[in-house]
Amino acid sequence: QVQLVESGGGLVQAGGSLRLSCVASGRFFSINPMGWYRQAPGKERELVATITSGGSTNYANSVKGRFTISRDNAKNTVDLQMNSLKPEDTAVYYCYAQFFRTSSTYSRSDYWGQGTQVTVSS
Repeated sequence: QVQLVESGGGLVQAGGSLRLSCVASGRFFSINPMGWYRQAPGKERELVATITSGGSTNYANSVKGRFTISRDNAKNTVDLQMNSLKPEDTAVYYCYAQFFRTSSTYSRSDYWGQGTQVTVSS
């Protein structure tokens, strides 16, 4: 069984910074990609950023230039450094990973962390 555990959420004033971390555990062949999504009250879950095992990144337009995603393949971790935070960044942030049980592309499954609250006050 695989698991994603997040940490690092909290309350911060607008313009401040937070760093989210997520660690994957369990038995798997590989993880690709890893990333972060968020869900604000009354809204659908949306992509924030993803990163492949090779380091290729993808960001939502709303966070480009402010957020940075990074990954440590050896430790199975993915971090999200969030700078210049805005009230509209307030949401529950979910770690995401696509796990592969074997080398086959058909062995993949999507997993989510439990979510961590980020609140940005104005």
